Amino acid sequence: MVRKDIFTSVVQVIGNTPMVELSRITENLEGTIYAKLEYLNPGFSKKDRIGLEIINEAEKEGILTPGQTVVELTSGNTGTGLAIVCGVKGYKFVAVMSKGNSLERARMMRALGAEVVLVDQAPGSPIGQVSGEDLQKVEEVAQQITKERNAFRADQFNHIGNVHAHEFRTGEEMWEQANGDIDVFLDFAGSGGTFAGCAKALKKHNEHIRCYLVEPDSASFYSCKASSNPNHKIQGGGYQMNLPLLDKKLITDTILITDEEATQTARELAKKEGIFAGFSSGANIAAALKLLQTKEKGAKIVLTINDSGLKYLSTDLFDL
Repeated sequence: MVRKDIFTSVVQVIGNTPMVELSRITENLEGTIYAKLEYLNPGFSKKDRIGLEIINEAEKEGILTPGQTVVELTSGNTGTGLAIVCGVKGYKFVAVMSKGNSLERARMMRALGAEVVLVDQAPGSPIGQVSGEDLQKVEEVAQQITKERNAFRADQFNHIGNVHAHEFRTGEEMWEQANGDIDVFLDFAGSGGTFAGCAKALKKHNEHIRCYLVEPDSASFYSCKASSNPNHKIQGGGYQMNLPLLDKKLITDTILITDEEATQTARELAKKEGIFAGFSSGANIAAALKLLQTKEKGAKIVLTINDSGLKYLSTDLFDL
């Protein structure tokens, strides 16, 4: 007999992450930030959730069969989540990633049993700054491998499981943990799944919750500001592209964050709150702080800490 507090596989501990009130970084500000610590998932990011949900839904639909290969383009986090889930379930997994993403991600996926295919960046793209053009090159390779191997394409930018993971789980967890005391939700624009799923879940409980989409200042798509530079440091999103899973009606407004704001806030988050997180988490916190200083004074804001700072040690994020 297995004890009820012992799990039979690591995929069972994905989700149900803790929530922390950030009382130190918000000192002297009116309002509250509740941070959901998604970097405490087994793969150190929120993307473990969608890796599990997409595979589970594909199995139920019969579009993923035993022995079939799974392929996905990734900046590293979704690939890590899929590597964990596929390893436990017995599927071969191929991660296709731009060489512009941090080295730690590729190394971690390989350690988890994934085959990692690295794709050259577009001419002029700096390492560590992945643009929409870079992502398109990755997409082309992912499509080719999927066809050659008759593989299942996880397709995080289009598969509804990406939204379901957050609509049925993350967002509901947020509501329960905060006892429904939420005025604002925000998230950085990656694949759009977290934003769409959590916004849907929270608005089911309270349609008046405001939902802000966070984008890189130099590479926005959903704001009215013209983009000045497609390259930026906030890995995992800001690709200047329409996100099929994201309903624009859910967006109250957009908040633009610079590389410097994301970087400095991630550093402050580590020093003041003991939360060691990546660029997009820094962008989320920076956006929340901006709101508390302006049109959302006194609000209770909920957001996710998307991934661990351990995935960025080869970058200048913590080059202090």
